[in-house]
Amino acid sequence: MRQSENAPSATPKGASSDMVSSSHSKRLKYLSLGVLVLQTTSVVLTMRYSRTLKEDGPRYLASSAVVSAEVIKIIVCTLIVFLENNLSLQAMNHLLKEEIVSRPLETLKLAIPAGIYTLQNNLLYVALSNLDAVTYQVTYQLKILTTALFSVSLLGRRLKLYQWLSLLLLMAGVTSVQWPTESEGDSEQKILSASTQFVGLMAVLMACISSGFAGVYFEKILKETKQSVWVRNIQLSLFGFVFGTVGMFVYDGGRVAQSGIFQGYNVITCMVVVLQAFGGLVVAVVIKYADNILKGFATSLSIIVSTLISYFLLEDFQPSGVFFLGAVLVIAATFMYSYERKPVSGSAVKI
Repeated sequence: MRQSENAPSATPKGASSDMVSSSHSKRLKYLSLGVLVLQTTSVVLTMRYSRTLKEDGPRYLASSAVVSAEVIKIIVCTLIVFLENNLSLQAMNHLLKEEIVSRPLETLKLAIPAGIYTLQNNLLYVALSNLDAVTYQVTYQLKILTTALFSVSLLGRRLKLYQWLSLLLLMAGVTSVQWPTESEGDSEQKILSASTQFVGLMAVLMACISSGFAGVYFEKILKETKQSVWVRNIQLSLFGFVFGTVGMFVYDGGRVAQSGIFQGYNVITCMVVVLQAFGGLVVAVVIKYADNILKGFATSLSIIVSTLISYFLLEDFQPSGVFFLGAVLVIAATFMYSYERKPVSGSAVKI
């Protein structure tokens, strides 16, 4: 009789532990949402602000910022590998030599995405030098389209009907955002504004294509090998550092010789470099706690926050009705594409 009296007490304990676990999971999800929004918004706004800030002396070189970010990535990823495996310095040196130097063919596979990522990072600086933060952010969602197309062609992934429809909706939204509107000012200012926006738009479109291809190619490499993602990131950043340095001396060699690599650097520039370096790494860590719907929320909230800050603080953004329509379409397309239908409960049970 005593056993039967005590037996029911096990259920509330199990239920309470489930509730604690569920509560902890929810907190992690909301924290992930906050981190994603903060990271996405801060990178775009600080980069835009740093490219439009008027100061005495030369402006910092975008190519230099890209190289600096790659150096930080190498240091951070190396430190993560060191701590993750609890290695001594000698063992760490042996591991990196074994994984990177002793396997040249595996390492060389990362040269292609590294080169493309380096190009993409430079293009983002060009884009944000010519477009306001909100227009850039909404237009950059076209990377969903390019990633989807490269996933179909390179990975053989199949998209569902609603995903294809969401891509059409995305294209309609971005087209609306970029639709020309009547602006005040003389004809010379209008021509200058139009040419600037065209340069920014071309930079974003090229960045979307390069982002889609490099992302899918990197995913393909990760699936084919069993190397740590952090070791792969070290390899990626090493090639990125080499390509970035070559590009810096080819395109900005004269200015580097005249004023140095770190010309124009200030607190804002350092923030941009650090945010760029940690951005992808933070997302990689956070994303395991965030599902696709949460990522959609993060994108939407980030666009809204960027809109408010660009309008009220930076004062470089004047929204129109067509822009708002396009932004709503892009946000809806983002949610629609990442939506995953849950299977019917009866058919989901497997023994």
